[in-house]
Amino acid sequence: MPQPAKLVNVFLGSSGDHGQMSPAASYPFGMMSIAPQTYPNLHMGYEHNAKVFLGFTHNRMEGVGCQGSGGNILIKPFLGTDPAATKLLKSSESASPGNYEVGFSNGIKTSIAVAQNAGIEHYTFPAGSKGFMIDLSHTLANRFVAEQHQLDDNSLSGWVESGTTCNAGIYRVYYYLSFNKAVKFVQAAEHKLIATLKNTDTEADIRINFSSVDVEHAKAGINNGSVNDYKAKSQQAWNDILGRIVVKGNPEREKTFYSLLYRTVQSPYVVSENDGSFRAIDGSLQQSKDAAYNGWAIWDNYRTQLPLLSVTYPERYKAIAQSIANLYPYGKKDYATTHEPSNTVRTEHAIVVLLDAYRKGYPIDFSKITDSLINEVDKLDFSHPDKALESSYDAWALSQILAITGKQELSDKYKQKALGSKEGWNKDFKDLTKNDVDRMQARGLYQGTIWQYRWFVPFDVKGLIELTGGKEEYTKQLDRFFDNDLYNHANEPDIQVPLMYNMTAQPWKSQNLMHKYAVDTVVQYYLNDNSRGIDPFVDVIYQNKPNTYVRTMDDDAGAMSAWYVFAACGFSPACVGWPVYYLNAPLFPSVTFKWTNGKSLVIKTDNYTDNRRYIKQVILNGKKLDRNWITQQEIMDGGTLVFTTSDTPVETWGTANQWVSDINMK
Repeated sequence: MPQPAKLVNVFLGSSGDHGQMSPAASYPFGMMSIAPQTYPNLHMGYEHNAKVFLGFTHNRMEGVGCQGSGGNILIKPFLGTDPAATKLLKSSESASPGNYEVGFSNGIKTSIAVAQNAGIEHYTFPAGSKGFMIDLSHTLANRFVAEQHQLDDNSLSGWVESGTTCNAGIYRVYYYLSFNKAVKFVQAAEHKLIATLKNTDTEADIRINFSSVDVEHAKAGINNGSVNDYKAKSQQAWNDILGRIVVKGNPEREKTFYSLLYRTVQSPYVVSENDGSFRAIDGSLQQSKDAAYNGWAIWDNYRTQLPLLSVTYPERYKAIAQSIANLYPYGKKDYATTHEPSNTVRTEHAIVVLLDAYRKGYPIDFSKITDSLINEVDKLDFSHPDKALESSYDAWALSQILAITGKQELSDKYKQKALGSKEGWNKDFKDLTKNDVDRMQARGLYQGTIWQYRWFVPFDVKGLIELTGGKEEYTKQLDRFFDNDLYNHANEPDIQVPLMYNMTAQPWKSQNLMHKYAVDTVVQYYLNDNSRGIDPFVDVIYQNKPNTYVRTMDDDAGAMSAWYVFAACGFSPACVGWPVYYLNAPLFPSVTFKWTNGKSLVIKTDNYTDNRRYIKQVILNGKKLDRNWITQQEIMDGGTLVFTTSDTPVETWGTANQWVSDINMK
C-alpha cells in the first residue's frame, strides 16, 4: 500500500516569514493541532531555528498571517517546584503527519499524536519533582477573551473563547483534558494552573479532546489508546487522504508535492460530532446528516484550495459546500462572527464558491438563502479600486445564481452592477503611465499594486481584453507585466495571471509561466516593500525546506500550496464559478486521481522530462483535444489524459476553441 505520508516534510515553511506553517501533529480537516510554542514568537507560534520552547498549544490555522490564529491551552512540562525556572532547550526534534516528538537538554522528552479531534502527549521525565504549567489564557497574538474550567480528580475541562484571525470575531472551543497519573492541581494565577506529579513518576500521558458542542462531547471523544495507537490511526488517515493523488517521477518533486498537498487539507475543520450535532455561527446547537465544517479562509483559498478539494475529495466537498451555504441563515459576515465554533479567517467570495460548487454538480439549495445572498451583495464595498473589482465578482456570481433560479429581472440588475467595474477599471487601472502603478498599496489597495489588481476580472476576461485595447494590446501588457517582474506570487491578488495567455494567440506563454513559478528560479519583489530593485528574491519559490517561499508569503490555509498542486497535475481553475480548467504540462510523468466511487483519472506525459514545459498534443480517452481546457465533468468521469510535450513552444496548439470568460455567458 502506498505510504505518501512518509514523503511529507511537515517542517516546510516553518521558518521565518516564509509560509507561516508549523510542524503540528494534526489530522485531516481536524480542529486539534498540537504544536510547540517557541521563542521568539512568530505568526504560527513556531520557528524552526529556535531553541527555546515555551510549551505546547493545541490549535491553529496554518499560514494565515495577521500574527497567527489559535494557540489555545499552553502546556509546559517542568522540573523542580518552580515552572518558570525550567528552561526547555531543544536538543532533538522529529515529526511526520499526525506526530511530533522533541527532546530537551534537561532530559524531558515529549511525543505527541493526534487522531481526529483528540490528542495525546506522552512525557518522559528525569527523577525528581516535576509537573505541568497550564495556561488557559494563552493564544497567538494575545487574543484571549474568556474561559471557564472545572477540576475533577485528574482531569480538567471547560471552554475557552478567543479572538479569531485578525480579531474579527470570537470562537469558543470546548475541551476535556485528563492525566493518566495522579496529579495535584494548584491555582498559579488567573487562568493558570499547576499540575504536579509524584516524584516517582517518570512518565505521564495527557489526553485532550476538542468539541464545538459541549464538554460532554469532548469527554466522550477521549481515547484511552497509547501514543503509538494515535499515531497509527493518524498515519492511516493521512495516507488515505494524500493517496487520492498518486504522483510518480522525480523523487524530490514527489516529496515537495506531498508536503504541499498535506498543507491543503488542514482546513476547513470538521466541527460536528458523530451524532450530527454542531454549533452554528450564532451559537445555536444544530443537527446535520453530513459532517459540518468551519474554519474558513475563503478570500484566501477560494481561487485554488477549495477548487482542489472539489476535484480531489468530492465525498467531503458536498458537506463543505453545504456548510458554507449554511453560514447564511445564521448571520454570516465577511469575516468571522462572535459565535464561531472554531478559529476562522474570512468568508468573502463565499457566493462565488457556492456558484462554483453548484456548477460542478454539488447540491446547493439557493431558494433558502437567496435573500441573504442579495443582502450580502447589496452591502459590498465598491469604494476602492481593488474593492470594486472584488465586489463585482460577487455581483456577477449573484447574477448567475439568480438566472439559475429563474429570477431573470433581478439577475440583469446584478449583472449591470458587475459591469459597473468597467468604469472603475478605466479610471484606475487603464493608465499605466502614472508613477504609482507598481507601488504596493497605492490608492488604498489592500495587498497588491495597480499592475497586479488590474487583471482581476476573472468572470469577464473578454471584457477585460476589450478594455485594454484588444487581444494584441492585452498580450503586450501581459508581456510587460511578466518581463519586468511585476507579478508577485507572495499573495493572492494576481496568482491567476500566469494563466491569462490562454485566451490569446500565445497560450504557450502560460504553459511556460506555470512551470516557471512552480519549479524554476524567479525574481520576486517583497510584499509591502516598495524598494524595487533592492534585495529581490532570486530563487525557486516552492522548495522542500523550512524557509521556502518568498519572504512575507503566507500559505493562507493552503491557497499557495494548492496552486502548486494544480500546476503539478497539469490543470488549474480558469475562473471559479465555471467548471473549467486550463491545461499545462504536468510536473510528473504520471499523475493519478483515485476516488472513493472506484473511478480514477490517469494523467500521463508520454515523452516527459523534468524541464519540458510546452504542450504539443493532448488526448482524452483516445480522442485528441482541440482545446487548451478541460471540464470538471471530464475530470470526474475519469479515464486517461495523455500529454505530449515539447522543449520549444508549439505556437499553434491551444489557439483554437479557446475558453474565455464572458459576463454574457450563461
